[in-house]
Amino acid sequence: MRFVAVLAGVLVISGCAGKRNAQPQGPDHARTGTTSPSQKLVVTPATALVGKVVQVNTAGRFVVLNFPLGRLPALEQRMNLYRGGLKVGEVKITGPQDDDNIVADLLTGDSVAGDQARND
Repeated sequence: MRFVAVLAGVLVISGCAGKRNAQPQGPDHARTGTTSPSQKLVVTPATALVGKVVQVNTAGRFVVLNFPLGRLPALEQRMNLYRGGLKVGEVKITGPQDDDNIVADLLTGDSVAGDQARND
C-alpha cells in the first residue's frame, strides 16, 4: 500500500513539473491574443466610414447609400464599393441626403444592393 502512495506522489510531482513553460513564444504568441505582464495592450477604435448600398439605378448610374446616423460622408468624397471583399466600383458622393441615406454617382464598375461602401 505504501508503494502505491509513493508512486502516486511521484506521478503528481512529475506532472506538475512538466507544465512550467506553458507561455507562448515567437509568432504564435501574437495569434493567441495573450500579453505578458510587461507588454501593454493598445486598442485603436475603427475610424473607417462604412456604408451599404440600398438602391441602384443602373440607367442613371447612381446608388443610394445608407450610413450609421451621424456618420455621413462629405459631398464630393470618393468611396470604393466592395462585394464579398472584392472591389467592384467607385462612387462620388453627390447628394441629396435624407436622414441616414445619401446619393452617390457611380464612377467606375457596377453595384448591386448590399454592396459595401468604404473610404479606404
